[in-house]
Amino acid sequence: MGSSSSGVAWGAVKRCGVERGQHQTPNTDINTMTLSAPLLHSDSIGHILLLLAVWFGTSAHSEIISLDSENIDQILGNADVALVNFYADWCRFSQMLHPIFEEASSVVKEEFPDQKHVVFARVDCDQHADIAQRYRISKYPTLKLFRNGMMMKREYRGQRSVSALADFVKQQKNDPVQEILDLNEMETLDRSKRNIIGFFEQKDSDNYRVYEKVSNILRDDCVFLAAFGSVAKPERYSGDNIIYKPLGMNTPDMVYLGSLTNFDLAFAWTQDKCVPLVREITFENGEELTEEGLPFLILFHMKEDNESLEKFQHETARQLISEKGTINFLHADCDKFRHPLLHIHKTPEDCPVIAIDSFRHMYVFPDYKDIDTPGTLKQFVLDLHSGKLHREFHHGPDPTDVVPGQPSEEVASSPPESSFQKLAPSEHRYTILKRERDEL
Repeated sequence: MGSSSSGVAWGAVKRCGVERGQHQTPNTDINTMTLSAPLLHSDSIGHILLLLAVWFGTSAHSEIISLDSENIDQILGNADVALVNFYADWCRFSQMLHPIFEEASSVVKEEFPDQKHVVFARVDCDQHADIAQRYRISKYPTLKLFRNGMMMKREYRGQRSVSALADFVKQQKNDPVQEILDLNEMETLDRSKRNIIGFFEQKDSDNYRVYEKVSNILRDDCVFLAAFGSVAKPERYSGDNIIYKPLGMNTPDMVYLGSLTNFDLAFAWTQDKCVPLVREITFENGEELTEEGLPFLILFHMKEDNESLEKFQHETARQLISEKGTINFLHADCDKFRHPLLHIHKTPEDCPVIAIDSFRHMYVFPDYKDIDTPGTLKQFVLDLHSGKLHREFHHGPDPTDVVPGQPSEEVASSPPESSFQKLAPSEHRYTILKRERDEL
C-alpha cells in the first residue's frame, strides 16, 4: 500500500474521529500498529484481528470489485446500480465497515448476481488519490451510489449494518416509474410533489428506455409516471411525449419539446424541473447540504407561510440566479429550527427571517420587507463574498459607507457562530479530512 499521505486531498489533515482532549480509544491504525503496540490493550488488538479475519474470510465468497483509474468508468458505466466504498486502511471506521460491506454484498448478490444489475465496489483512497479527488471525498468511509455510471448527489448515510445496506441497494432496483392504468388517476396526483408523466405507444421502445434511465437517476427528486398503449392514446395526439406537473393545483403543465431519444437533453430538462433552486433544509438532509461546502442563504418561515416562501423563491430566481454555485438557497421551518433562530437573537414570532450561514458565522438580512427592493438581496450575498459582512461585524461600518466629514468610530463586535455547521458529518462516525475553511 502506498504512503498514507498520498490519499489526503487538498492538503487535508487526517483525523480518525476523535477530538483532541476527548477520551481516545487505543490506537488501532494498522499502518502504525508496530510503533504503537505498547499503547494497545490486548482486547483492542483482538478486536482488530477479528475484524480483519472476518473481512478476509468473507472476501472469497463475495464480489467486491476493487476500482482503479483503468476500470472505474467501465465497471460503473455498465451497472444499473453500484455502491462504492471509498476507504482508507488506517481509518478505524473503514476497518469496521469492511466485513459489513462484504456480507451485505453477498446478501444482495443472492438476488442480483449479474454485475450489469448491481455492483459492490471499493476504492482505496491512499492508493488512488486521483479517484478520491475526482469524487471530492472528504471523509472515510464514504459510500457513494452510482446509477448507470452517474454519481448520485445523495450518498448512503444510513445505519452501517448488513441488513440496512442490503435493503438500501435492493430498493434502488425498484422500478422508479409508476404505471398509469387509467388516465383518471392523474386527477388524484399528489400536487405537493413534482410529477413527471410520460405517454408512450409501447414500453419496449427507445423513447421509454431513455425516460426510464432519466427517472432512475432523478427518482429521489420527482415522482415519475407513465402510460402506455391504449391508455396513453388520448395524450399521444402528436406522438410520444413527456409533461411536467409543477407544484400546486393551478399551475399549468409544461411539455418537453426535445428529442425523446437524446438522453442529455431529456435529463437536463427533467433535472431543471425536479431540482428546485430553493431547497428545504431538514435535519435529515442537513449533513448532505453542509458537505456541499457552500454557504447557506436561508429563509426561516412558518410552515404554513407559503406567501413568504414564494416571494423568496421569486426574488432568488430574479436577483441571484448568477450566484448559483457559490451559495445554497434554502428555506427552513421556523418551529423546527428554533435554535439557529435563537442564535441570531430571533424567535419564530419574528419570522420570516433571512440569514446567511457562512459555516463560521451567521449574518442577518436587515429587514425582510426589503427583499423585493431591486438588488438588495443580491448585495447581501455579494457583501458575504467580498468580506464586507465579516469586516462590519468585527470593525463597524465600512469607511466607504460613512458620510464624508462624519467621524467613523470602530465598533468591535462578534457575529454569532455558525449554527448549521453542527449538522456536518460527525467525527464519531467518520474520519474527517480536515481542510481550513475560508470565511467566504
